[in-house]
Amino acid sequence: MQWTLVVPLKPLPQAKSRLADTADDGLRPGLALAFAQDTVAAALGCPAVRDVVVVTNDALAARELAALGAGTVPDLPRAGLNAALVHAATVVGAARRAASVAALNADLPALRPAELARVLDAAAEFPRSFLADSARLGTTLLAASRGRELRPHFGVGSRARHRASGAVELTLDAVESVRQDVDTGGDLRAALALGVGPRTAAAAARLPAGQQ
Repeated sequence: MQWTLVVPLKPLPQAKSRLADTADDGLRPGLALAFAQDTVAAALGCPAVRDVVVVTNDALAARELAALGAGTVPDLPRAGLNAALVHAATVVGAARRAASVAALNADLPALRPAELARVLDAAAEFPRSFLADSARLGTTLLAASRGRELRPHFGVGSRARHRASGAVELTLDAVESVRQDVDTGGDLRAALALGVGPRTAAAAARLPAGQQ
């Protein structure tokens, strides 16, 4: 089974506000874009991925991610993350005749194509499934097999909400690059320790000493 990945991305000036203790207002938009670029590039290198569609209203991000080979969909609902994902999944499903769709976080700068392939191969066994983040509180990937609704419940505590919605939790080892999202300075340091993509590495090098 091959997948279409839907990657949501806020307008860059609004993204990654929880990194304020690590990066100032001048650096955070560039970091957010770098995270998304490395995430999308790795996802496009995964053999289980047919295509990647980014849902965003940020013109710069849409242009830069399209240059990597991603499709783009505007966030027409403008009603938050879950509404954006439902809209994008509907657009993708109509265009690709009910393709299997997975929502993937845009802040996985250490993402490895082989690890993503393992997660998606496991997800293919279930109608709906998800992978918890490294803290085991949130969600980094939510998958819906062909013909199934995505039904996202992202946000604080999304692991519990996705389980309650009937999605199967994927319990895989050695897929930390798919779990390691970046919301805080500690998350960024953990991702850097795993080994991030080139754009994130370059953006992180501009952080003040001690924050890298």
